Amino acid sequence: MKTSDHNYQEDIFERLKKEKHISSDDPQGYRLREASFATKALLVPMNNSANPNEIRDLLSQITGSAIDESTTVFTPLYINYGRNTRIGKNVFINFDCVFLDLGGIIIEDHVLIAPKVSLLTEGHPIEAENRQSLTVAPIHIKKNAWIGANATILPGVTIGENAVVAAGSLVNKNVPDHTIVGGIPAKIIKNIA
Repeated sequence: MKTSDHNYQEDIFERLKKEKHISSDDPQGYRLREASFATKALLVPMNNSANPNEIRDLLSQITGSAIDESTTVFTPLYINYGRNTRIGKNVFINFDCVFLDLGGIIIEDHVLIAPKVSLLTEGHPIEAENRQSLTVAPIHIKKNAWIGANATILPGVTIGENAVVAAGSLVNKNVPDHTIVGGIPAKIIKNIA
């Protein structure tokens, strides 16, 4: 048995939690697609609901974890898997956000996420011969952070406590606590109390 064959015996979702590379020919790859379509089946009613309790209930089913009643989600919200997303208390998620969460997303308490924010924990290798493969790294948004409209957070990034990401920013590096970042790529604009 080759080493790569041995790796395939481990559950694909467990390998993703360990930030492992998933080859394009992985025999369990179909499970990622199946899980995404199962999530989509819940997203359709969630994104067509105007009832905040129903939205929270469906989002709880998608994430496999309770969404606190203090959290508000303005739909539509697009998630490709959901089980790797954790959302804290008193979080506000505005319209048209995209969460690609196979790598894991943690959103702590009191976070504000503006419209059209993309949290992308997934990517592909640069090398053309491996580009169909999947790479993942988690995103962590700490307490009381504010992510401005149309910002994109890339795999492996932590947004610090009380930090602000300016609208339209592309964040490819960790953001320290108590800072404002902005631009493409985002850079520290100033420290805040």
